[in-house]
Amino acid sequence: MEMVKLKINNKDIEVEDGTLILDAAKEISVDIPTLCYHPDQEIKANCRVCVVEVEGQKTLQPACSTVVSDGMVVNTNTPMAREARKINVELLLANHDMSCTTCIRNGNCELQKITAALGIRETRFENILVEQEKDESSPALVRNQNKCIKCGRCIQICAKVQGLSILDYMGRGNGSEVKPAYGKYLNDVNCVACGQCSVVCPVAAITEKEDIERVWDAINDPRKHVIVQTAPAVRVSIGEEFGMEPGSIVTGKLVAALRALGFDEVFDTDFTADLTIIEEGHELLKRIKEGGTLPMLTSCSPGWINFIEQYYPELLPHVSSCKSPQQMFGALAKGYYPEKIGKKAEDIFSVSLMPCTAKKYEAQRSEMCLDGKYPDVDVVLTTRELGRMMGQAGIEFAQLEEEEYDAPFGISTGAAVIFGATGGVMEAALRTVYEVVTGKTLEALDFNAVRGLEGIKEASVDLDGMQVNVMVAHSLSKARQVMEMIKSGEASKYAFIEIMCCPGGCIGGGGQPYGVTDELRQRRIDAIYEADAKLPFRKSHENPAVNTLYDEYLKEPLGEQSHHLLHTHYFDRKS
Repeated sequence: MEMVKLKINNKDIEVEDGTLILDAAKEISVDIPTLCYHPDQEIKANCRVCVVEVEGQKTLQPACSTVVSDGMVVNTNTPMAREARKINVELLLANHDMSCTTCIRNGNCELQKITAALGIRETRFENILVEQEKDESSPALVRNQNKCIKCGRCIQICAKVQGLSILDYMGRGNGSEVKPAYGKYLNDVNCVACGQCSVVCPVAAITEKEDIERVWDAINDPRKHVIVQTAPAVRVSIGEEFGMEPGSIVTGKLVAALRALGFDEVFDTDFTADLTIIEEGHELLKRIKEGGTLPMLTSCSPGWINFIEQYYPELLPHVSSCKSPQQMFGALAKGYYPEKIGKKAEDIFSVSLMPCTAKKYEAQRSEMCLDGKYPDVDVVLTTRELGRMMGQAGIEFAQLEEEEYDAPFGISTGAAVIFGATGGVMEAALRTVYEVVTGKTLEALDFNAVRGLEGIKEASVDLDGMQVNVMVAHSLSKARQVMEMIKSGEASKYAFIEIMCCPGGCIGGGGQPYGVTDELRQRRIDAIYEADAKLPFRKSHENPAVNTLYDEYLKEPLGEQSHHLLHTHYFDRKS
């Protein structure tokens, strides 16, 4: 790669040709403020917060879109550059809901941080905001047009990564707004509630629907026995809410924090992730042996289920009938668990801690309800909501001593932990299916071919002479590619396909801490596999608590009781 020499703030620097001024400045520890810029997205250069002076140029240049050249002289901190940034930010504030102290993003808002960093103490422009109604139609998300700064991040991730284009610019010039087509509500368009828009939004224009108070009310209700389940991906991300390094494995601290919040029992969704593998693995083998619909598609990602129901309902027979681990846990929490502790189903208040906003929608589905009376899961909290809840309780997370999950739903395997990363469900299934089919011990447990952030991955596994082809895809734009392959017959060689709605899988879910990039996703993924490697059991069928559950209650995979509690069906919801 050809190198170019330039000067930034009177310092000589040499960087690769094609480097942006923004990135070149970082080489000398200069952080130029940005709002519309995101390292994983295409350049937009519409907020003009990152402008710098380049000698020889008549106007200020955006550092996020200007490529360095040999001999270039850049000054990032001149009076003109600082003043231009202030004016641009003040103009944004003039059309912005300024109720910062009560805002859900207070203390974690990029616009707020830039305003403070630029030393803006008062604005020179009158606030001209015409307040608009919040869109609270979605069961998972809230869209607040009054907070929107029109950066375009949500538009791009919805269109380029998820392939849905739910949001776009409506209108022209100063009157333009970011909305669904024709100004419709989110619940009136084919939004899948994945929440990726909320993860990249720099302000509070799109957030999860907050349910913290409902959980506090349950905890403080002496009539309720309140239990909580924690998803695999949360244990490698919740630490970020408290300043810990991305990918920090904080499972024990998480358990301790939840007990400190007042939950009666703290359980692990990994328990039912293991259960999912047993049920899903046997379902796959049954389809292969009996000529069922193949390839079989995973069903544990609710955003993905929303997608296929709305966009490809004709392919629903390919989807596994298994509930997601969250909903399997919820069904056991209202069916099996009350019998074990001598309580009634209506006395159990079941909370799930998820990296996902679509899980809020999933928990409210009418079929996710024990005998039509009691919802499997009462409330879903995102990772971000849990961080705020701990803040309300004054819990110093990083200082907590580690504690263990409660039995029996706290016992799990490494196969369940890797559910949190793209390819993890497939790898967990292969570990079990191999041993069920062959009767042999699988020595090499790591299926590296299905790991990583590549959009679509393939592998072929020899099951004692039977060659099984599998595929893994993450993000809905890749899911769409896979659906078209199935429709055309191109995917007929595959027996099993894992699809995750969010980029990177659950570690990149729509309810995870803000500031996610592909680099950060990879650090969380690495931590997931590290946690897997450390556990004594790494295959779902080796989970002793799951085996006891079958002996005492479920009897057998795909049996009558299993179908009643752990399986479901999905619907054609195409508009």
